[in-house]
Amino acid sequence: MEQEDWILHLSEVRKRLIIILAWFVLTFSAGLYVSPSILKYMKSQPMVGEIAWNVFSFTDGLMIYMKCAFLVALLFTVPLLLYQVWAFVKPGLTEVEAKSTLPYIPVSFALFIIGVAFSYWVVFPMMVRFMMSMNRKVGAVETYGIDRYFSFLFEIVFPMAIAFELPVVVLFLTRIGLLTPQRLKMTRKYAYVGLAITGSCISPPDMISHLSVTLPLILLFEISVMVAGWQWRSMQQSPANS
Repeated sequence: MEQEDWILHLSEVRKRLIIILAWFVLTFSAGLYVSPSILKYMKSQPMVGEIAWNVFSFTDGLMIYMKCAFLVALLFTVPLLLYQVWAFVKPGLTEVEAKSTLPYIPVSFALFIIGVAFSYWVVFPMMVRFMMSMNRKVGAVETYGIDRYFSFLFEIVFPMAIAFELPVVVLFLTRIGLLTPQRLKMTRKYAYVGLAITGSCISPPDMISHLSVTLPLILLFEISVMVAGWQWRSMQQSPANS
């Protein structure tokens, strides 16, 4: 019987992976179609108006199209991925747990989008201006390759977008009893050190960039502590939901 259950679980995982992969391929194809419009919009932004997108190989343009399409596919696949994960674990949840965890999906997606927007319109321009000013101070001739430009962009956007999921992760861990507001407060100083290290790892090697990434991460942690406190009080007032 256990072997049959194991086979059923594998079959369920396979089915959901196929659904996710098929949707990703579909949205990736749509991303290839809309990539020219997206790239034109990005090139028209003030932050890059003075930067010439140079190509240094025949494949640079193709790779940028692929990266742009991948970004589109990822954005539209994240909510389906979260739903499929929730649907897979739903049979092992109580009715109350299933209902209380379902809202995590739109919240997670919203935070992901906010993270992408914040990193693209706030953090990325700040870093670009700083890096360009440093290059000019040393008298360097600025010739930026389009491939390196987008690699730099994605290195900033994706880690920040994932980091913005921190409140949902903390809320979920609090909901299942692995975290409490007291534990979070006790580990605050260690969390600050960890976030500072994380910020330095996912940002360019300069103090301004480190601060521009680390400070939002610390703010997200403090929001997570507040959210965990709200969730904990709600669970204490409604023992049936704990």
